[in-house]
Amino acid sequence: MPSNRVVKVRASGDSVSAQEMRDGIVAIQEQQKVTPEFPDAVERAAADAAANPRLPELDRTDIELVTIDPEGAKDLDQAMHIERDGDGYVVHYAIADVAAFVSAGDPVDVEANRRGETLYGADSKIPLHPPVLSEGAASLLPDETRPALLWTIKVDETGEGFDVDVERALVRSRAQLTYEGVQADIDAGRGSELMGLLQEVGELRLAREAARGGVSLPLPEQELVEEDGHWELEFRRLSAVETWNAQISLLTGMAAASLMVYARVGILRTLPPADPRDVQRLHRTARALGIDWPAEQLYPDFIRTLDPSRPTHAAMIVACTRLLRGAGYVTFNGELPELAQHAALASEYAHVTAPLRRLADRYAGEICVALCAGTDVPDWVVSAMAELPDTMTASGRRANAYENAVVDLCEAELLKERVGETFSAVVVEVEEKDASKGDVTIQDPAIEARVSGSTDLPLGEEVQVKLVQADPTSRSVAFELA
Repeated sequence: MPSNRVVKVRASGDSVSAQEMRDGIVAIQEQQKVTPEFPDAVERAAADAAANPRLPELDRTDIELVTIDPEGAKDLDQAMHIERDGDGYVVHYAIADVAAFVSAGDPVDVEANRRGETLYGADSKIPLHPPVLSEGAASLLPDETRPALLWTIKVDETGEGFDVDVERALVRSRAQLTYEGVQADIDAGRGSELMGLLQEVGELRLAREAARGGVSLPLPEQELVEEDGHWELEFRRLSAVETWNAQISLLTGMAAASLMVYARVGILRTLPPADPRDVQRLHRTARALGIDWPAEQLYPDFIRTLDPSRPTHAAMIVACTRLLRGAGYVTFNGELPELAQHAALASEYAHVTAPLRRLADRYAGEICVALCAGTDVPDWVVSAMAELPDTMTASGRRANAYENAVVDLCEAELLKERVGETFSAVVVEVEEKDASKGDVTIQDPAIEARVSGSTDLPLGEEVQVKLVQADPTSRSVAFELA
């Protein structure tokens, strides 16, 4: 199944029982050899660490931080506060301090290095760390004093960060907010001062991204939603609040990268530049879809003109994802790597804001704390750097395979009784080597699937497709042009 979701549709009436889904997810976990359970030794070590954290002396519980996350989230990595500073701003971003609980070589650390990152799928989660830490003692839960890596970033009136510091500190979140709640308050005109500042800085950062030549594809996510004991599929686009919040995380990741690049030691998240041949191919795709793309217009600027609610534009956005393939990690100590930039961001960038859910962030955060304190990077970080890119590459593949398998399972379960029916759809991708094969987005229920026809598929056009296969056992769904 393709991983790019481009049409926002909510399923209505079609559902699959939660128990069927859970049984299928157990089968996926067994097949992929992943489990939410931890070995007893890891659980014991985590419980001991939760009761005996290494707390910093600096107390910054005076900062009125809040978290903003999806409804029901418990593994809270980040808490934020923004204040005005003359014509600019000061951003405080507290990141959960996993190293206050986990030591190099202990059972929790060894298991985290084996897992690499948290895996998500429906109501199942394969956590990176035992919940006693990730959803308890290390999580930045409201009204709890927690150890954190406290980033302080000064931002000028244009949205450019110009000064950064990170240090260990005790922090205390004042509230656990949700994207939906904050967005509703803003839309109703009752947003707080902090959320107003988040909007200001977020929009300035988006403008800076455009000026740099960076780009973010406006791809809605496909979600599994449980309602009255049944699962349904829906597509959703990111809210404005999520976009602004993401910009604060990107700001921090770029600040971290700047520290590490200057010091010539670190861990970067990279993406190679787009292949000119891929850009030329996309120009041909735009012509086929009837979308104007002036030859002198750079592809990031072109992508920003696309509206994912329009079928032809949605198909174009899916095609543009080929420009953003090949992301990875690179470590360095003494010499900068040949590829140091993240092409989509048009900047150096590092993952540092999700250490409860992603292994690399703990190591990168430790490097930045040492650099700001003027101390040596810890030996346990330096010794792990060589293997870290491979560890994260492997975990990224596992995460994609797990998430896709769960979505494929739900799609097959939803459709298994409807083989032979005809559905309205949009052709969003066509294979280069065989234009009679490609992908469609079904509008109801919210499905992406393979499709084949006796003639070339009409990219970007609305079509009628017949369901010819929906097998929950193999988690496969296929359509033919009707």
